[in-house]
Amino acid sequence: MGARLVGPDGSGAGELEAAAGGAVRALRDAGMDAGDRVLLRADNSPAYAAAVLALMHLDVSLVLLDHRHTAADARATARAAGVSWVVSDRADTPFPGRVVPLRALAGPTPDPGFAVDPRPWRERPDALITWSSGTTGTPKGIVRSGEAFLGNLERTQRRFGYRPDDVLMPLLPFSHQWGLSLILLTWISGASLVVAPYTRVDRALRLAGRARATIVDAAPATYHSLLNILDRRPALHDEVTTVRRWCTGGAPMSPGLAQRFQQVMGRPLLDGYGSTEAGNITFALPPDPVACGRPLDGVEVRITAPDGRRAAPGTPGEIWVRSPDLFTAHLSADGIAPVDHRAGYRTGDLGFQDADGNLHVLGRKSAVHRSGHTLYPEAIERTAERCGRPVKIVALDDDRRGAQLVFVVADPDGDTPHAWWERLRALLPAYEQPNRVLVVDRLPLNRTGKVDAAELRRTVLSEFGGGPASAEAVAGDPVRRT
Repeated sequence: MGARLVGPDGSGAGELEAAAGGAVRALRDAGMDAGDRVLLRADNSPAYAAAVLALMHLDVSLVLLDHRHTAADARATARAAGVSWVVSDRADTPFPGRVVPLRALAGPTPDPGFAVDPRPWRERPDALITWSSGTTGTPKGIVRSGEAFLGNLERTQRRFGYRPDDVLMPLLPFSHQWGLSLILLTWISGASLVVAPYTRVDRALRLAGRARATIVDAAPATYHSLLNILDRRPALHDEVTTVRRWCTGGAPMSPGLAQRFQQVMGRPLLDGYGSTEAGNITFALPPDPVACGRPLDGVEVRITAPDGRRAAPGTPGEIWVRSPDLFTAHLSADGIAPVDHRAGYRTGDLGFQDADGNLHVLGRKSAVHRSGHTLYPEAIERTAERCGRPVKIVALDDDRRGAQLVFVVADPDGDTPHAWWERLRALLPAYEQPNRVLVVDRLPLNRTGKVDAAELRRTVLSEFGGGPASAEAVAGDPVRRT
């Protein structure tokens, strides 16, 4: 029996490959052909998963766009990518080319004996165009070949070992690298895929029980929400007893979250590292998960010191990757611009490898200088989150000190900013302590569930501006709450 689909109500939605076969028939009847460039813009659904496989089978250049982008964004993306078709579940997709409603793919029956054939798509150099998360700026179009994408999934399957009896429940949008990978890994392994309400963790927990989910994937911010829900509604623990692996990625996992998850769930939260540009890179797996784990077979991770030399084990530096799975080009308004990876791919992330080769990711390589010290805010955040709440740091320019650090604490219980300042000060050396503290109910997230750094900075600037901190601010007094 092949891969199966489970709808958001917990009921079976048929076999994935059969649904893909029906979609292939509908798209061919509409006139779609190999080599066309197709924009897929829709929310998670069984039809979305089927459409991905159908478009791969048809050997098109597949452009993915999050459904939450505006119609203007969709038009701009379509123009930049040069698409000739749009498949969408949205009514607001005005487009000069041909538009196929996603719902139209669910009706036709597949041709007898249909089976997805990925071989032509695998040879396509522009098989997949996705978008970087945009956590630090404008998202970029990332062009990957079919060989790079499918080869990376095969490496992932060999390492991770998805089984036919697994039930995958991603709490992620399918329109990004991670969620898309899980659709294809479901198909490769013959497992089941649960289309969960990923923005409603409480509902997803109940669905996990009905579907008997065995593997859950979500960003760290989602796991913070999950644990908070279980604190308030402990009966929901009974809904997740079948889950054998809880997986995270997309942003650094703090030691505090890892410890809290282990205490509450009785299982480790398995971290991994990957990107839109490179696919999956490392995994930490039982029986001895450490940090983000070791690189996949055929993938090399190198930590580079500021002088360009390879850093010693345990020494932080910038993460570089060599992999046959890397992206080949960027997409811009001027078209597709090839990228040369002969020197490796510079991720812009900060981390280190231990003596056993496990990768420890500290965050983006964004050093700031304060009072003679070179500081990495995301590395400080990992220590700060021992306070028991998510913490993000926004660095503001300060002519006198070089930078001031605003610590943003997500505390739905509403403790005072001064109380949090005291707790943070106890965890950090003097040169890493906050100049100011802002307490919020929750951190702003982007479409992939990562913290939206641009929105967070706007929030901080609206509260404090960019001026130098006063003596009282350094002492922790004029701190605010939104």
